[in-house]
Amino acid sequence: MAVSLLTTAAMREADRRTIEAGTPGYTLMQRAGHAVAERALQLLAARVQPSRFGTGERGGRIAAVLCGPGNNGGDGFVAARVLAARGFSVRLGLFGAIEALKGDAAEAAADWSGDVLAASDVDLADVHVIIDALLGAGLDRDLPPELVRLVERINDAAAPVLAVDTPTGVDGDTGAIRAAAVRADVTVTFARAKPGHYLYPGRARCGAVHVDDIGISDTHAEELSAGLAINRPEALIRRSLSPSATGHKYGRGHALVVSGGATHTGAARLAARAALRAGAGLVTVASPRDALAENAAHLTAIMLREAETPQALTQLLADARFNALAIGPAAGVGERTAAFVRAAAGAGRALVLDADALTSFAGDPSALAAAIAPAGAGKVVLTPHEGEFARLFANAPEITADPSKVARARRAAVLTGAIVVLKGADTVIAAPDGRASINDNGTPWLATAGSGDVLTGLVAGLLAQGLPAYDAACAAVWLHGAAARRLGPGLIAEDLPEALPQVLATLLA
Repeated sequence: MAVSLLTTAAMREADRRTIEAGTPGYTLMQRAGHAVAERALQLLAARVQPSRFGTGERGGRIAAVLCGPGNNGGDGFVAARVLAARGFSVRLGLFGAIEALKGDAAEAAADWSGDVLAASDVDLADVHVIIDALLGAGLDRDLPPELVRLVERINDAAAPVLAVDTPTGVDGDTGAIRAAAVRADVTVTFARAKPGHYLYPGRARCGAVHVDDIGISDTHAEELSAGLAINRPEALIRRSLSPSATGHKYGRGHALVVSGGATHTGAARLAARAALRAGAGLVTVASPRDALAENAAHLTAIMLREAETPQALTQLLADARFNALAIGPAAGVGERTAAFVRAAAGAGRALVLDADALTSFAGDPSALAAAIAPAGAGKVVLTPHEGEFARLFANAPEITADPSKVARARRAAVLTGAIVVLKGADTVIAAPDGRASINDNGTPWLATAGSGDVLTGLVAGLLAQGLPAYDAACAAVWLHGAAARRLGPGLIAEDLPEALPQVLATLLA
């Protein structure tokens, strides 16, 4: 099941529609404030033994609630009132003038009967919890110096921090840090999470993210998400990869992986083994003549065919059973590899391109788009890391200069007509039709030589089984992360395909 995300603009529109449909804005704010207070209580329960608390300021529970000048601050005022009613001593600080508050935030402040201090004057030394309700997800500029100093004080405090919507300083759309950012233990947001909760570096500041219902219609949220979601392909994998009792290997496709020369064969074999482990019925390595012996010495279940030239690859592809190809891992950079790409696409096969296949079109993404167009719409997957992406789109600053990883991937997908997997700790998968997913099950242990080649093979193996390119890319990225999480410290790329049986067995069970 897809878990949709909302940009900050989409969330504002969802609020507007909900209010227009009859739910007062202040009702939404009160629900949000109550949710914040409940999450603060849960955070405290997990961190501190209740027996430590007495009542009142001395020995009692103390909450510092730091509010900003907008609706995020209004949520904080409501949370302060709820916590005070639950026996907390609340130190409420406001960044800005109370007279400047407007609308629902002003109403929330009027309902607060306690003192209002300047946010910079709130003592954080002995509090039990800090609620950051200063600025929300819609931040679009760097924090001013006085707010940077306050953020630094919050981060230096000993108490756990709960952020409202996003930690102050985190751009809710891009995950960028705007001069400084609060380090939260928990973030509570409403209706749907934002892209910035899952994109680095902001993701590292959010802690555990909780999405609470405050009455925003699911219909509105899904419509406004515009196809943006967290990558959750488990149901797709179960549906697509559960074998039929009467199935056979020829019904599960035949993937072809193009190898590099004699001293550059390992990457293709990694990809080929991953394709086989992903469920392709058959996998063949297409090898140049000088690498045949090297490849043959290492391959068993994976077959081997000679393909010295693009013309030889075209001849191989006269066999329609080869229905998915992978080109790029250690293939070599240059016109020869570009010609292999054109030959594969010209045969109309599903295709995944990585590494050298992408760099062979460096600075000319339009040439790549023209080369892969004959494969047909929705049949090609590109899997660049940030360096390969920058090289491919070096002459397209309208793509590379965008601070949003999601926007960069989406624009690249539109320009090339391919599914784009922009790899990293927060891999983004984007389709030309606007769909995009952010993957959140990656692990730093994947930062090892050859892991990208394995991902290429996983995509090829899923394409061979007939998955549409976007689905294959989403599933492959998730399986890649799940295998790495299962292995953990010490994993090397060769281990990843071998972990897939356990991952799939758990999932398909």
